[in-house]
Amino acid sequence: MNAAMKTTRQLDAALRIVHTLRAEGYEAYLAGGCVRDLLLGREPKDYDVATSATPDVVLDKFERTFAVGAHFGVVLVAEGDGDEYLTTEVATFRSDGAYSDGRHPDAVRYTLSAEEDVQRRDVTINGLLLDALRAADFLGDGGKLRAAVIDHVGGLVDLEAGIVRAIGRAELRFEEDHLRMLRGVRFAARFGFELEAGTRRAMQALAGRIHAVSRERVRDELTRMLTEGHARRAFELLDETGLLAEVLPEIAKMKGVEQPGQFHPEGDVWTHTLMLLEQLEAGCSMTLAWGALLHDVGKPPTFRRAPDRIRFDGHVEVGVAMGGEICRRFRFSNDETRQTLALIENHMRFADAERMKASTLKRFFRLERFEEHLALHKMDCMASAGKLDHWEFVRERWQTMPEETVRPRPLITGRELIAAGYAPGAAFKEILRTVEDAQLEGAIATEEEAMRLVRERFAGK
Repeated sequence: MNAAMKTTRQLDAALRIVHTLRAEGYEAYLAGGCVRDLLLGREPKDYDVATSATPDVVLDKFERTFAVGAHFGVVLVAEGDGDEYLTTEVATFRSDGAYSDGRHPDAVRYTLSAEEDVQRRDVTINGLLLDALRAADFLGDGGKLRAAVIDHVGGLVDLEAGIVRAIGRAELRFEEDHLRMLRGVRFAARFGFELEAGTRRAMQALAGRIHAVSRERVRDELTRMLTEGHARRAFELLDETGLLAEVLPEIAKMKGVEQPGQFHPEGDVWTHTLMLLEQLEAGCSMTLAWGALLHDVGKPPTFRRAPDRIRFDGHVEVGVAMGGEICRRFRFSNDETRQTLALIENHMRFADAERMKASTLKRFFRLERFEEHLALHKMDCMASAGKLDHWEFVRERWQTMPEETVRPRPLITGRELIAAGYAPGAAFKEILRTVEDAQLEGAIATEEEAMRLVRERFAGK
């Protein structure tokens, strides 16, 4: 099922839920982000329903349901199976109690009031409801849809003005759920909106509270910022609100760190990094995005003003160590960590590519997801002097070099060495590496030539 078909089916499923609940006498509306996106002419990722029906009613009215968040009044209503499997989140109107942990309400109280329900949400543009049955004929027309919108929080005005504003008192909204600060930044960046002044001030005052949020949730929000196509704006807003220094102090320390003008006419390390982030496309991989963000993270601690110019000796090695700590802090998977650190570790190697031996260049091409290394180097160049000579050389060689020459079948293995009388041990790795290098260089091409090389080089082993 393609994305467009799936989205249409999700909308149809949500409309059926609304129709069923309304036929039983309950209020039911499309709610939250899907309403916002429809009004902006964007394709919603999913469709949520808000209703006066309590979870037990929802569980009873639909054949296949999951009480995933019944404590908070949330039920998933499912349709189909296999590849056709779709779920719609149905949430009961509610009023939240205190948020002791800064993330979740200690208790909720169901209410029959849609107005009371939207008051607990985060920002006004996410607090809109849509009378979907009235709007069914206008779902492709944002202008006509407005007539079917129920707005208790001023979200329509803010949507028109391009403003992200917390609902009610911003301080209270962020004290309830600290993650809302990062979400507010992400929405502003994604839509090209401005943070309303009071909302911005509340973020600045409460930025330190973000440490109470799980690192996984912070990681997920940062990853969305990096991969939605507006990463530069997101990180500028993180900096302006004081959140950057809290969640990624290593990045905040890039500000004001000078670079040698002959290589980096764009300015300091922070400006350079922002220019990389600006090039990240929507939907890019999270490892490429984090690699772009962290590729120069080792520069601030290695800054040195030498007699000839500014230097960052060892910044790659330091950057790998710092990147590893950041990946651990945010609970990256082993695969995500490995690729992110590989991008940091290898981002300077392109400058040496034209002088590399054939075997070294081919091993370079063997790096996992080499296309990400190419993409990072190009962004790195475009965010500095703009010279793409090294990138063009490497890309041309990588694209034209046959796979069998980059990863040829080994001419010999340990089995052949043992048969030739060599005792298994640590020397095998060195021997096989030497043979493979010669093969990659084109110096040998047969098993016989490989064994001759071994006898010549490792006669005493």
